[in-house]
Amino acid sequence: MNKLLNLIIAITFFGSTVAFAQQTGEGKEPARIIGVAKDLKTGEPVGYATAALYKVGADVSTSGAVADGDGVFFITGFAVGTYELQVSFLGYETVKRTVNINSADSDINLGEIGMTDEGVALEEVTVQGQRELIEERVDRTIYKAENDKTTAGGDATDVLRRVPMLSVDLDGNVSMRGSSNILVLIDNRPSAIAASSIADALKQIPADEIKAVEVITSPSARFDAEGTSGVINIVTKKNNLQGVTLNINSGFGLRGSNLGLQGSARKGKLGFSLGGFGRSGYNLLGRFENEQLLTSENGDVRKVIQSADTERRDIFGRYNFGMDYDINQYNFITGAINFGLRNSNNEQRNFLTENYQNDQLLSSRLRSTDTKDQSNSVDVSLNYTRTFEKKGRELSFLTLYSRNNRENSFINTLFSEDFTTIDSRLKNDNPSRNEEFTVQVDYVTPMNDKGNQILEYGAKNILRKAYSDFAYFEADGSDGEFIESENPSLNNEFSYDQNVTAGYVSYTFSFLKNYTLKPGVRYEYTTINADFKTEFEAEIPSYGTWVPSINASRKLKNGNMIKAAYNRRIQRPSLRFLNPNIEASNPLQISQGNPELDPEFTDNYELGYSTFIKGTTLNFTTFYRNTTGSIQAIRNVLDGGIISTTYDNIGQEQTIGTNLFANVNINNKLSLNGGFDLYYAMLDNGLSDPDFAASNEGFVISGRIFGNYTLPKNWQVQLFSFARGRQVQLQGTSGGFAVYGLSMNKQFAEKRGSVGFGVENFLAKEFIVRNEIITPTIVQNSLNATRNMNFKVNFSYRIGKLSMDQRPRRRKSVNNDDLKEGGDGGQNEGQQGGGAPVRNR
Repeated sequence: MNKLLNLIIAITFFGSTVAFAQQTGEGKEPARIIGVAKDLKTGEPVGYATAALYKVGADVSTSGAVADGDGVFFITGFAVGTYELQVSFLGYETVKRTVNINSADSDINLGEIGMTDEGVALEEVTVQGQRELIEERVDRTIYKAENDKTTAGGDATDVLRRVPMLSVDLDGNVSMRGSSNILVLIDNRPSAIAASSIADALKQIPADEIKAVEVITSPSARFDAEGTSGVINIVTKKNNLQGVTLNINSGFGLRGSNLGLQGSARKGKLGFSLGGFGRSGYNLLGRFENEQLLTSENGDVRKVIQSADTERRDIFGRYNFGMDYDINQYNFITGAINFGLRNSNNEQRNFLTENYQNDQLLSSRLRSTDTKDQSNSVDVSLNYTRTFEKKGRELSFLTLYSRNNRENSFINTLFSEDFTTIDSRLKNDNPSRNEEFTVQVDYVTPMNDKGNQILEYGAKNILRKAYSDFAYFEADGSDGEFIESENPSLNNEFSYDQNVTAGYVSYTFSFLKNYTLKPGVRYEYTTINADFKTEFEAEIPSYGTWVPSINASRKLKNGNMIKAAYNRRIQRPSLRFLNPNIEASNPLQISQGNPELDPEFTDNYELGYSTFIKGTTLNFTTFYRNTTGSIQAIRNVLDGGIISTTYDNIGQEQTIGTNLFANVNINNKLSLNGGFDLYYAMLDNGLSDPDFAASNEGFVISGRIFGNYTLPKNWQVQLFSFARGRQVQLQGTSGGFAVYGLSMNKQFAEKRGSVGFGVENFLAKEFIVRNEIITPTIVQNSLNATRNMNFKVNFSYRIGKLSMDQRPRRRKSVNNDDLKEGGDGGQNEGQQGGGAPVRNR
């Protein structure tokens, strides 16, 4: 507890010092340059535009600021002289204006600064310098992925590794501030494949089609009561351009290849888009080692040593069709169909298991394991939006149907003592299905003419149906026919129906000129029905949940901002934690879901500060999170030294931490951004039985850095690196890792085409991650190694010419974000035969 108090004091003191120093200076209000960025055609403010002040003839900015949501910016920290002011924002041409400063004591009000859409001259405009990669808003941090060329030929996993506050491990599992309880949305709506596996969904989305990634750490009442950490919204590239175009992108590498086509057409009020992307992974080699010590009640120690070589092959595909139609000035319809495909094969060869009793070798067995994970998904959405003559008033009716079919199976082949003859085979089949149908109504209206008071309310219903059919089969020798096991615990059918009905209201208002407050409340009522083919019955009562939230911000006089937030969240277990199928691809480490799990509840507190200092954007955030009813792993040692893992609501988690991120524009050619995440985790499963009681605590730190340099003749060089230290878990630790890459990119044909070359993880033959589990009866150390050094070549080209349609369009879509993800729920995907991990939520 003393460590926690000291950490709170240190973080609070540091944050207060930074804010105090920014405001006090030398006790005198500095002079300011004041301006308002506005769209030249519509007259609408260009919120969060960047204003930078350059001494005439200099490449490095003297000072600058980021505008607020109304386009207003304040620049301080300048001396008398002649300057060039540059105002920029994504999608707009940079505005340059000469400013003569004759006095350092008087404010200069530039009034409105008109900005034009750079799409008006899409083919002719040459943008000099580096576009910003990070944008800070009141309720979210936005990573502008389309400005990052290092991810070309990759997928969404590569993009998310570059986003502040996120961590992505080598298997593609995403966490935010140390928690994997996050919701990943695609264009503001969920995907069926993301509902069953976030890691799988990210691998299906090409990096070249991602425009931005939004990280929302404190969602308002309008969002589902989605989870511990927050929401990640992946925004894909869409346009409101007139004409026809076709984008081609392809890549080839040592570990994988990709090919994508994306076309769009728009004529008048009607627009279409059609595209597809495929990616294959091959030559994905690795190995694992596992050593576990099991202590019996009489003090005997059983030692098990395992090792194997691994190989993985993946094929991913994603195909989409979308349309939008402007009925008239105030009525819009949008629709979309998205298909996803996945085919993954994992092989473990030379899978050797040695058993020792009190240091005496009892047996040696050799086996091979082939695991297949295949799935297909579809999302169908149809949405209607009605706007009104009064600015800001909007009514939307949204629908979504999602379905994911998955086939997970493995075959264990056991060899006889001569290690060459097949003795027996064991097969597990587990087809599953996950369906969702959602209907949602939202209404937004300003409460006054100034637009600084906004009321939002709405309702939503989500109907979910999950189904799992699992069975085990045994066969004699290499030619024997597979026969279904007669053990009733190994064969069953499981159906899980869930209905969530919700309503919310939130109110945003400004007061005392520089303060904004957004309180809200949401109520969700959940009914569940779980059924089995056998006589087993799961009794899960219905429950209602109140979810309050409040977001507050204060604009400081120099344009900086302080933010504070509180929200309460509920996290329902997904099918992976519920699925009662016994996963035993490693026979000495089996796992099984628990269909009677309850939801988790989390309280989040957050305090943030953002500033702009001489071309550098800084964001500092502190947070505290408390989770009760946390879903944690329970381990038992069965006969034969088998470790059995299941899950229950037994945990409490507390996390306190900080994030610091900086984006630095050194000059028009060189930019750097990076930061670190630091948190202290405290975990306790609350059990009194000494054989199962567990607690753990410790620091976890991660960091990233990204650099971009522009060379002559449209060449760019980019360097990226991300590292995460050892991660604290309830009964041990998960090892740290690092990824890095270097790439070059050249644009040609008036920037219609580009070709790039890149190398990744080129300094190490293989990456090694070491995991440790310690309980009163189990000590386990596992090692997973992957060979992921990669060389890749990327090519892209755009055919067709578009012109900008100046009419604004509003698109709405469904957000479902309330299922607990991460974890294996009996699937144990993240391990290559290593120990079943404890899930820290």
